[in-house]
Amino acid sequence: MVVEHGILRNYLLNTYTARKLGMKSTHNAYRGLAGAPGIGCGNLYLEPGTQTPEDIIAAIPAGLYVTSLMGFGTNLVTGDYSRGATGLWIEKGELTHAVEEVTVAGNLGEMLKNVTAIGNDLVFRSSLASPTIRIDGMTIAGA
Repeated sequence: MVVEHGILRNYLLNTYTARKLGMKSTHNAYRGLAGAPGIGCGNLYLEPGTQTPEDIIAAIPAGLYVTSLMGFGTNLVTGDYSRGATGLWIEKGELTHAVEEVTVAGNLGEMLKNVTAIGNDLVFRSSLASPTIRIDGMTIAGA
């Protein structure tokens, strides 16, 4: 368990980071095709909530239902987050039209504090999984 009821319970550590922090490894080493090993995880998921995605969308006056994220734009020191996104625009609780070539931005700490709904639609398609989540207060930029 990494986070439980909003409280950080554990870190993801490989042997290198554990040694640097004077802690015990959690065996979360990951390595791609090239480069040094880093920290990665498998079987990490957000526990589903009770609301359906339709109920979550119905409660949003205006917003973006993100279906895909592109690129990498996370500063792990400051928590600043910015990524390209595509999705569907929500107006008065209904999906209205496709949106592409926009940027969503925020701060990781604030994003976690601003999770206001978690869906019941958790599906495992890879080693990382999440149900629909609603995060209020993010910035959307684009034409």
